[in-house]
Amino acid sequence: MSSAYLLRETGGNLVRNIVMTVAAVVTMAVSLSALGGVLIMRQAINKATVQWQGGVQLAIFMNANASGQEIRAIGDELHAMVPQEIQKYWWVDKERAYAEFKQMFAGEPAFIKVMSVGQMPPSYRVVPARAQNVAQLAGQFDNQPGVHNVGYPQQAINQMLSHFSTLRTVALVLAAGVMVGAIALIINTIQLAIFSRRREVAVMKLVGATNWFIRVPFMLEGLAHGLAGACAAFMLTYFSRGTIASFVGSDSLNFGAPLYVSPHEAVFTGVFILIVGMLVGMVGSAFAVKRFLAV
Repeated sequence: MSSAYLLRETGGNLVRNIVMTVAAVVTMAVSLSALGGVLIMRQAINKATVQWQGGVQLAIFMNANASGQEIRAIGDELHAMVPQEIQKYWWVDKERAYAEFKQMFAGEPAFIKVMSVGQMPPSYRVVPARAQNVAQLAGQFDNQPGVHNVGYPQQAINQMLSHFSTLRTVALVLAAGVMVGAIALIINTIQLAIFSRRREVAVMKLVGATNWFIRVPFMLEGLAHGLAGACAAFMLTYFSRGTIASFVGSDSLNFGAPLYVSPHEAVFTGVFILIVGMLVGMVGSAFAVKRFLAV
């Protein structure tokens, strides 16, 4: 099967049904944009809650210049509370705290430049044995020597996740509904193309053409629909990632800064969208062709 034959047949099918092709691409783009928006919002929340992942409900931030004795005293006290009051805890040094800081404020490069590793407050991250003990534990450690402050923003995290859950449900329902429409349009477009050539297909079968020889150009047509729609969705989600992330709200955990998704993370979302678009296009076209090959 020559590449010239594939390109000629696929291109001819796309041009022959140009209106249906445009409709399928636009519908696919809308569906994949909704899916990409959900992924962008999820990435923004992960960035905002980087300090509070792994079940952490309490963070004991030490002063940047806290002495080793003060740090050990807090660590010994936490160790004595395991497992009755504390399920687990771990130490986050200045280097790791700076890495988290750069991740959380990736959208504020000027802010990052004025900070250094030495200015970062190290901390103990604590998972209480019972959630209701958080306020009590915070009060116990808040005024101890070397402690800068104790954070337990579980309510803010819950509100952010609850808001995101609502947005995610709406976006996924929209994506699923429009995706069904996109698949239907792709199937209809492929069926129109192959119906107009049904006699040619029958002759090809009679002279020995295999099903794959007939099927592949139509599958490439579906692939083109999915790829074009996915590219449009990719561009939309990449360049509007800040706006999409803002739908969740501001980052109340980090001084009310706007939620942000880095270009690198947005590219990974785009690659996933491209893969989904191509697969949907190919699978839909393969299904459309199947019944016309039973000659």
